[in-house]
Amino acid sequence: MRKTAIIIASTILGLFVTSCNNSVKQQKEEKTESATTEHPHNMMNLSDDRISLNLNPKQKQHQLKNMRSHLAAVQQITQLLATDDYDKASEIAHSKLGLTPEMKQMCSMFGDENFEKIGLNFHNSADEMARIFKNRNKQESLQALSNTMNYCVKCHAGYRQ
Repeated sequence: MRKTAIIIASTILGLFVTSCNNSVKQQKEEKTESATTEHPHNMMNLSDDRISLNLNPKQKQHQLKNMRSHLAAVQQITQLLATDDYDKASEIAHSKLGLTPEMKQMCSMFGDENFEKIGLNFHNSADEMARIFKNRNKQESLQALSNTMNYCVKCHAGYRQ
């Protein structure tokens, strides 16, 4: 059972990374094809056409710290699900990824309505994920984790610092 959970979690992570890499590669290829007719001065921004949040250096570091914390929490949750420790996984999902007043405020401070919506949906899905973990059902738990990670993919595909 543990091996199955680890395989499933590894597969989800592998698909996530592959999907991101393929998306970035396709975007780069499309931009490179259209860049041949553009002025060379404009070619620096061609590799990343996601929406910029226009953060200052201090905000960038703060946001990176949060994203790394979220990623570490997802890794912990994956490990805990692999060992059937649903209670601890639920606790981490809620405390480290759930919608706290601080996270709600942080999501709204960037001045982008869609970014805020994705962020709030992510944190709400983490609270739902924490609730689902308490059912101790591996299939439902992995589906909830996948749902929450879909918000990560959506946000990182559309936004950059």
